[in-house]
Amino acid sequence: MSEWKEYRLGEVVTFQRGFDLPKDKMRNGEYPVAGSNGVIGWHNEYTTEGPGVTIGRSGNIGIAHYYPIDFWAHNTSLYVKDFKGNEPQFIYYLLKTIDFSQFNTGSAVPSLNRNHIHELIVSIPLLDEQKRIAGVLSSLDDKIDLLNRENATLEALAETLFRHYFIENPDPTWKEGKVSDIAIHRKDSINPQKHSDEIFLHYSIPAYDNGKRPIEEQGENIQSNKYVIPQNCILFSKLNPHKDKRIWLLLDDIKPNAICSTEFQIVKPQNDQWLYFLYGWLTYKENYDEIASGVSGTSGSHQRIDPKVIFDIECLIVDNGILAQYNEQIIPIFKKVKSNQQQMQTLAIQRDALLPRLMSGEAKIYD
Repeated sequence: MSEWKEYRLGEVVTFQRGFDLPKDKMRNGEYPVAGSNGVIGWHNEYTTEGPGVTIGRSGNIGIAHYYPIDFWAHNTSLYVKDFKGNEPQFIYYLLKTIDFSQFNTGSAVPSLNRNHIHELIVSIPLLDEQKRIAGVLSSLDDKIDLLNRENATLEALAETLFRHYFIENPDPTWKEGKVSDIAIHRKDSINPQKHSDEIFLHYSIPAYDNGKRPIEEQGENIQSNKYVIPQNCILFSKLNPHKDKRIWLLLDDIKPNAICSTEFQIVKPQNDQWLYFLYGWLTYKENYDEIASGVSGTSGSHQRIDPKVIFDIECLIVDNGILAQYNEQIIPIFKKVKSNQQQMQTLAIQRDALLPRLMSGEAKIYD
């Protein structure tokens, strides 16, 4: 640690509050709008030259994001106005190791005060070491990003195939029914705290948002009842569907101890041959928007749909022969998506294990 020195965070970087921008001005443009939870829109102007770093000021408090290009710093974030000669990517990884919740100010709407966090004591190495550390960690993130982009391409291809088979060229002999005609609403409940010593694989809303990475948790630490997850099913989030589209396709490798939040509704096809069709039908924009339009609740931040809406939506009852043709083409696509997801999870685990060791100086990088 001889090459590392302690500083106040304000001596390492200067934070500045982001800028107001109405939602109706975030729809078009080439520059990302950097909010507390990452990119929340696009604008035709920028406030900050890249590369840059932000942390959530309100909403997702203290969550760090890195932007390699110019961006608009939104007022829900604090952005680094001055890196003071330090490596931006290193600063990004440094901020990821800090728990900013202790600096929350305000009660009704908790937020970060930049003057308070500037007083935090941090240790950093010389610039050359900063660049080496950032290089190792960013190489893992680059691989994850590449796989993410490949999956986005595969998902787009899957949507194209779905539209070709069932939207653009429907057979007039197909009957019209409901999702409930081909799927079951599974609600097998379990209280993990009654199995306090057992390790569960928890599929939660935060796990979905964190790269679809279910978390291993001991039963005694899991609050409230959960649903038991079967093989080959779809998890459909009822929480804020008009804001966040969370539909999780699960295949035939689900472990016996897999559980999910009751915010997810389990759509289980009556026959596994319907799985990929159901996923395509529920994720198809017009169908999804119809489901999401049924939100209710007095809180703007926590609105939900009645699960019945999912199963009552109109659905084509297609010919088994067409399903077989479709599955023959679509299954390899989603198997590749799953393989990529597993690779991303492995890389993320490696990165997360390295991060605290590198940022503390415990692990050294040699030329």
